[in-house]
Amino acid sequence: MKNSNLWILTEERPKREVIANILTIFAKDNKFACFIDTIRILPILENGRFTFLYEVVGFRCNKIKRVFIKSVSGFSSFVDFLVFYQEKQPTQKDTPLYAIEETKTDDKESRNTGVYQRASKFVFIENYYPGIKKTMLYKLQVGQKEKPTATYIFGTKLLLTLGVEIMGKKLDEKIFTPFNSVNEILDFKKKMRRAHKGNVPILIKKAEDKITISGRLYKSGGLAHDPNIGALSLISAAIRKLGWNGKIVISKHGLKQKHLQADNKFIKIANKLNIKIQGLSIPASKHQDNYWKYETEGEKLGTIFIHLVVENFTKSFSIFENHAGCEKGYFITSDGKHIPLEKYSDRKAYKAGNKNKIISIPDLILIDFGRSEVINIEGKKYQFRQNGIKELKSFGDIEKTYIKKYYPKYKIIRTVVLYGGTEKKVIEIEVGFLLNENGDLVLGIKAPALFKEAIKNLLDFWS
Repeated sequence: MKNSNLWILTEERPKREVIANILTIFAKDNKFACFIDTIRILPILENGRFTFLYEVVGFRCNKIKRVFIKSVSGFSSFVDFLVFYQEKQPTQKDTPLYAIEETKTDDKESRNTGVYQRASKFVFIENYYPGIKKTMLYKLQVGQKEKPTATYIFGTKLLLTLGVEIMGKKLDEKIFTPFNSVNEILDFKKKMRRAHKGNVPILIKKAEDKITISGRLYKSGGLAHDPNIGALSLISAAIRKLGWNGKIVISKHGLKQKHLQADNKFIKIANKLNIKIQGLSIPASKHQDNYWKYETEGEKLGTIFIHLVVENFTKSFSIFENHAGCEKGYFITSDGKHIPLEKYSDRKAYKAGNKNKIISIPDLILIDFGRSEVINIEGKKYQFRQNGIKELKSFGDIEKTYIKKYYPKYKIIRTVVLYGGTEKKVIEIEVGFLLNENGDLVLGIKAPALFKEAIKNLLDFWS
């Protein structure tokens, strides 16, 4: 294998520990000797401008020249990371070595989200990269459940049946093994506890030439029940993998014909696996030529940039992140605990119709220990900056419920971070930072001192 660069393409904000895990997986699989020290993710500048490319440092392997990270967008059901080992920046025609999905959710918090919600991604990617090495990487921030639920065991056994490698969790090798036959899947599912009354249980029934799987797919006015989309995709894919060539029919789905759109991810999976939806006709889905594209438009280009610059060029860090299109993080308390944020300041009142009781959350919260400041950040595209400024006014609930409770002595600053346009200055005092589409780094008139420090240190590093 010729020495090349490693390219990591992602929709997510790249986390140091996750990148370290990816590098370890790659080195171990290829039997490359490597050393991992303190991982840093550095934006690459040229002539003081951001190139929209990050480099990973703190890793040494003689078989890898450099490690690069670049933001991408998937067209549908995209895994968190695609990994390429090649000299030049990947194009859509290149084939990645790995598809990696990263999750912080254990079945201690959610049985469905921990396995099923992400499972359809591994099924979907086979449309584009058949046989790609697939990895589910758990980055748990709350303790792992000691006794796994039957739902988690079932889902994980299905993933293993599809050849997905599970990393970051301790799995009992006696329990977590791939299924060997379709009947084994049916027998395991039959022994599981039924869903609560009123819910549609996922049940699998086999006749001579037909397997019927019940499961609700209707939600929020369409085919949008993500955990069940994942579960039914995963079960169907495993059944096909184990050699079943008969019919697979989804029943008790709650859908009408008008809900079946050709571009829906489950419809694409149904076409690929030859799944029927009882009583309805599945539209033929057009094949999208590309699985991903480089991200050039989204607001997260700005918020992820400021996040990484602060964490790599100052002593400060994030205590909450919710970058557009990325996984929502936990809120980190002053004693280091990770807690999920509530959606409502008063759930009962919200359910009764008072929509003001929903908690508006920032895209990013940074903590500046040296100056005793907490910075609440709303990310927006440049043309929608006025919307971002308006949204700053809605952060009262999160500040009262979480920030003042856990960081009572800290001053709270609200600011907007923008991406896009070609302007080289911003006049709105509420805007702290603009990364324009040419890569210019523009500090606002009243930019937080932390932003000024981070950008100065970044520029000094490259000068």
